[in-house]
This record gives sequence, structure tokens and C-alpha cells, in this order.
Amino acid sequence: MPEPLKNLFNRPYFESLADSIRFVYPDFDRSSFLKSVFDQSWDALALKERMHHATRCLHQYLPHAYPDAIIILKKSITRLEHHGFADMVFSDYVAIYGLQHWDISIPALEFFTQYMSAEFAVRHFLLKDLERMMAQMLVWAKHDSHHVRRLATEGCRPRLPWGLSVPALKKDPSPIIPVLEILKNDPNDNVRHCVANNLNDISRDHPPITLKIIKQWLDEDIQDFDYIRRRALRTLIKQGHPDALALLGFSANPDIQISDLTGLPEEIRVGQKFYFSFTITSTSDRPQDLMIDYIIHHQRANGQLIPKVFKLSMKTIKPSASLNIKKQHSFQEVTTRRYYPGIHKLEIQINGKNFIQKEFILNDK
Repeated sequence: MPEPLKNLFNRPYFESLADSIRFVYPDFDRSSFLKSVFDQSWDALALKERMHHATRCLHQYLPHAYPDAIIILKKSITRLEHHGFADMVFSDYVAIYGLQHWDISIPALEFFTQYMSAEFAVRHFLLKDLERMMAQMLVWAKHDSHHVRRLATEGCRPRLPWGLSVPALKKDPSPIIPVLEILKNDPNDNVRHCVANNLNDISRDHPPITLKIIKQWLDEDIQDFDYIRRRALRTLIKQGHPDALALLGFSANPDIQISDLTGLPEEIRVGQKFYFSFTITSTSDRPQDLMIDYIIHHQRANGQLIPKVFKLSMKTIKPSASLNIKKQHSFQEVTTRRYYPGIHKLEIQINGKNFIQKEFILNDK
């Protein structure tokens, strides 16, 4: 099983962090800080709980005057030899203790995000003053650093994974659109990726807005637009939305037949792989573009089956031709999904349309 992400907040990291802080702030009590971080509760804490706990421990041993603490943290982060996810404690400090110090905190987030994303921290400021923070996002969207430009779009996603909810942006995403317009043709791949993610978030609550924007961008010279379009529309495609399918050149009613669906083994254990295959036959006299997905209907603790769509491939099928599709699906345990024993279902989905199903049984290890 992959190591839990929370383990990135570990003793080697905090020892390095403590050393960097003590170098610029000799009064920092390294030993007491580490002891307070790794207290009796540490092992049981989840990912963000570890981050917040470490931030509160930092606050105990830094100057309580917020401006002084930020100066120390800015100098300290530059001394760290390696940077990664655990550096989020720096921006988390700003989120927890800096909401009343806007003029200090916004430059601090701009600085820290260039070492590790401040996307979680900026949500607190969006909740505090949406209009003011979105105005700042427009400024950041034109920043020289692609890390800051990335924050401008990733930080205001209506449905940022693991991030605080910003209900106002779910209800009305219009403040986000000017930011996306600035960044839609950004030279950095990661920034354009975040633009697409933001549009996909918007599509979950307001499909017409995302569809309208993609339609408007069709006639513009946007770098890697095919990628942006596919990623922005991915949720609507999984739902079989006809307008989204049309924007990608896929028919919502492909002229095909699905046959010979097999799945082995019919009883599988957690940790094993499930192998399946099927045949697609065209019943059309013209070529057709197919987006081929499959759905695993997972058993839940309450006995209900919950579907999850998985991407398989995109292919063009010739008139009256057949395609033989083979795939393996792993039921290896992961930290983001728990498997429950019982009947599961495999379902084939093509161009958003559901076709044939097959049941199989998942047992415990």
C-alpha cells in the first residue's frame, strides 16, 4: 500500500525546519518545538490535522508579534535544502494568524507559494473578504512567477479538493472568469492545467457557464487548447452531456454494438486485479470517434452500489469494423478509497452512454 500522504509531515522535515528557524532566530527552542509537535496525539492525526497542529506549535515558539514571526519564516524557508508538501505549514501560519494583517499576509502568501502552493491558505482570505481577495487574484494572474499565477486560478477553484469550501464561488463563479481569461493561454503548463481544473469545477454547478466559455475559446489561438477543453469538460463527458460531447467531436448516440463482455476472476480479493474484455462493433457506414470509459459500481458499507467512472481510451472505429478492448483494474488498497466486500458491477460507457454490465464479487483479503 502506498505510504499515506500525511507521513510527509515527518521528523526529518521538522528537524530541518527547526534548524533553519534557529539559524535566523537564535531564541527558537528547537527541542521544545519538536517535543510539542510529536506529542501523544501525533500518530492519530490526519493530513491537515498534522499541518494545523505543527502550525500551532510554531506559534508557541516564534515571537507572538505577527509581523516579526513572518519575517523569520520568510528567511527560514529560503534556508531549507528541500521543498515539498510539508512546506504548507508556512502558508498555514498566515491563514491561521494573519487574517487581521492583510497588508503583511498577502505578500507573505505570494512569497511562500513560490516554494509550496498556498492554495489552502488563500481560501481563508476568500471567506474573509471575497471581493478584495478576488481583486488580488487578478493582480497575481499577471505576476512574473508561474507559481503565483497558478495560485491565482487554483486558489479560487469552487471545489478545490481538500480546501475550505467557498460557497459564494459555488453559487456565482462570475468573479473567477476574468482570472481564467488572463491565464487561459499562459506559457506554463501547470497554470493552464489549473485553468482547466477550475472550469471543470464550475461545470459541476453551472454547466452552461463552462460550455459557453469553451465555445468562446474555440476560435481563439490558445496553446494546447485540446487538452484544456478535454480536462475542463471531463465531468460533463462522464455524465454524457450532449453539448460537451459535441464540443469534443463525439456523438452522444454512437452507432455501435457491445458484445462478448467477460470479466475474470468472477470472485476477486482486495489486492488482486480484475481482467475484462469486450468487443465494439460499428453499425455505421462512416468513421466514428469513440471515448471509451468503464464504470466500477463499488459496494459501500450501507449496501448501496456507488459508480465511479474510469478513463480507458479514445479510438476511431471504421465503418462496420470491430475493436477488441482489454483492460485490467487493480483493487489494490489505496489511502483514498476503502473497499467493501460484496457484489460489484462493471459497466461499459462509450461517449457518455452506458451499455452492458457484468457482476462480480469482491471479497476481503
